Amino acid sequence: MPPMSEVVEYKGYITPKDRRYSKDHMWIKIVEGKKARIGITDFAQKKLKSIVFVEAPEVGKEFEAGETITTIESLKAVGEIIAPVKCKVVGYNQKLDDDPGLINKDPYGEGWIVEVEVEDPAEIEKLMTAEEYVENVVKKEA
Repeated sequence: MPPMSEVVEYKGYITPKDRRYSKDHMWIKIVEGKKARIGITDFAQKKLKSIVFVEAPEVGKEFEAGETITTIESLKAVGEIIAPVKCKVVGYNQKLDDDPGLINKDPYGEGWIVEVEVEDPAEIEKLMTAEEYVENVVKKEA
């Protein structure tokens, strides 16, 4: 978990400032060049509760922003992993095959879901900051 000075905390939900967010509760963070990781937010994983399965996405497939990359299942519901920007899947967190609960334990670290190549990294800057995500999404739904 990042230091508290580097996160926005609201009603127990943690939102790190080092990545961008979509209204669909996805986070995206560039890890190198045009390669980025996508996962779900702390808010989303707490709403889903115990995550029991992650469908492996199709590596090599391209997605427009807003399209469903894959799905995750919890005891409570099925959630969609939605592309926050135009991208191509280049990898998947295979640790989730054995332990999908990593998303619940560490949604911003070991619980990342998919690795993508972003067509235009500038698109990420158009997504919400941690502060905007908490203000526009979490406070309305919490």
